Amino acid sequence: MKKEINAQERVKLLEKELATLTDQIESLNRNVVELKDLRNEIKGLKLFLGRVYPEFKTWFPEIMQKVYKNK
Repeated sequence: MKKEINAQERVKLLEKELATLTDQIESLNRNVVELKDLRNEIKGLKLFLGRVYPEFKTWFPEIMQKVYKNK
């Protein structure tokens, strides 16, 4: 009888753990999708700025070097 109760408790714990993991995976998936969207928007902005301000193409690498040096 005790073995059955222990087994049932283990099953309940495993179900809760699976639910928690599923929620975390879904949250991570939403974040990945959002990052992909942001990446595409940044590419679009870079393209736009490169067309409107041709000198941006030479400024951008310099700006990125400064940004990464500050980190």
